[in-house]
Amino acid sequence: MNLKDLAASLGLSQTTVSRALNGYPEVSEATRKRVTEAAIKYGYRPDSRARSLATGKAMAVGLVIPMTSSHEMVNPVFADFVAGAGETLSGRGYDIVLSLVSEADQTAVYRALATKGRVDGLIMQAPLTGDERISMLKKLGLPFVVHGRVSDHDDQYSWMDMDNSHAFHRATDHLLDLGHKRIALLNGIEAMDFAHRRRDGFIDAHSERGLPVFPELMASEAMTEVYGFNTTNRMLSMPAPPTAFLTSSLLVAMGVRRAIESRGLRMGQDISIVTHDDALSYLPNGTEDVPIFTATRSPVRKAGHICAEMLMKLIDTPGSDPIRTKLEATLTLGPSSGPAPNS
Repeated sequence: MNLKDLAASLGLSQTTVSRALNGYPEVSEATRKRVTEAAIKYGYRPDSRARSLATGKAMAVGLVIPMTSSHEMVNPVFADFVAGAGETLSGRGYDIVLSLVSEADQTAVYRALATKGRVDGLIMQAPLTGDERISMLKKLGLPFVVHGRVSDHDDQYSWMDMDNSHAFHRATDHLLDLGHKRIALLNGIEAMDFAHRRRDGFIDAHSERGLPVFPELMASEAMTEVYGFNTTNRMLSMPAPPTAFLTSSLLVAMGVRRAIESRGLRMGQDISIVTHDDALSYLPNGTEDVPIFTATRSPVRKAGHICAEMLMKLIDTPGSDPIRTKLEATLTLGPSSGPAPNS
């Protein structure tokens, strides 16, 4: 489909469609959204080189991915995020410049992207607590959006995040309501800001009821199925094992389930599991009507769309104030959680 065909399908002039896709401010937001959605639907993709010459923009957005063991965005979740962001960006004629780098090379790569004019904006992934990249990106002067948050100074930069603390507070409350008193937390690496907030939600839920948390039942590692399996086996061998597990990803929950069943125990009856579900397209939590695990659900593909839309607004309106978007996870009940034994 070419520009003429797209314009005809919408009943708009080619000029209006072109201006909507190029982010001209005189086009209303409703028209821009309608044109973008139609471009995605019909697979229309403007020539980015021609648009770059016409607009003076690079027509590209940068994603710098740190390749270290302390960053968990280098995992299957990232593919769905890129898919979501890519759908939105391609509808606007933007490409994604993806750089996989060592932690030590991140600053140099960000600077190169900015100084060489290769991108018009950046999406920062995998923020750490106290992440120094925020101040560096602000100095570069390029529009940027953080997928996640850095705990300090949330009002001084643009970010999109799930309310991780509230999600895990709610998940913990669910298990406490079921009578569980010894709940294990199998968290991600807690240098990551999202994992730090999830731990806080878990602890706060106990504290509000005057209940203790047990350090020996709290673990923090890269979120893999093997981590879930090994940690569950270790904890179930304790003199006072947990009766429930709260995990930071579906992969970890699968490992917990494997460990439980290998011992002849029944999920949801002998041992309960609640997990976080990123609603991955290739790793679903059962079906929408019949989930496998009770889960706090926040689709990462949707996060990709939102981050890209936010960045487009920042690129279209230079000097605008930071944009902040906080999503709430939904609690989906499944057969993996039930009353504590002998409660």
